[in-house]
Amino acid sequence: MPKTVDYYFSISSPWAYIGLDRFRALAAEHDLKIEPYLITIIEANGAIPSKSRPEPRRAHWKKDLVRWARYLDKTVLIDGRDNQGRPTTDWVPASFMIIAAQLDGLDWIELVAAMQERWWGHVDDIGLPEVRGRIADDAGFDGAALLAREQDADVQAKWQGNLARAKANGIFGSPTYVYEGEPYWGQDSLPFLKMHLTGEMTPLPLRAAE
Repeated sequence: MPKTVDYYFSISSPWAYIGLDRFRALAAEHDLKIEPYLITIIEANGAIPSKSRPEPRRAHWKKDLVRWARYLDKTVLIDGRDNQGRPTTDWVPASFMIIAAQLDGLDWIELVAAMQERWWGHVDDIGLPEVRGRIADDAGFDGAALLAREQDADVQAKWQGNLARAKANGIFGSPTYVYEGEPYWGQDSLPFLKMHLTGEMTPLPLRAAE
């Protein structure tokens, strides 16, 4: 049986975006089954929204993101967004579209790649239905059909279930990869996930603070 990695991620996360190609390559190399859980950050578990962080930390976040994007040869456009680092409309419905594709047995990860590339590489406002519908069409999906599914009961139940599962499992940020119960937070943890998959690294027991 293929190994399974639970993939917790936000469609708006630049870190999920710049790590996606490497994660997909790792999955192909090790014949992984990726189980996607689209989420927002989970503040109840300690996540801090970008807009709530002190300016020195926000400045470091931006600089670090630019470094990683250059290192991985990815285009990440930060300017031209509001002071929360994203266009002003709500990106969450794009998650509903991805969930609809997943539930309908479509190649959801291709849609994720297209949506995130347009969001971060071109600053397309994926909060607008006409924009994400066009992105889906251009990626070979039926954009109108997926838009029509966004508010369906099964899609909404899956979204709420993802958030509840993430909260219950101690997930807080995006992306987080979980293999054999061991979480790896951040695209920079992909080498550690690979070492776990190959047996070079075993999960580390966590000891409660004394």
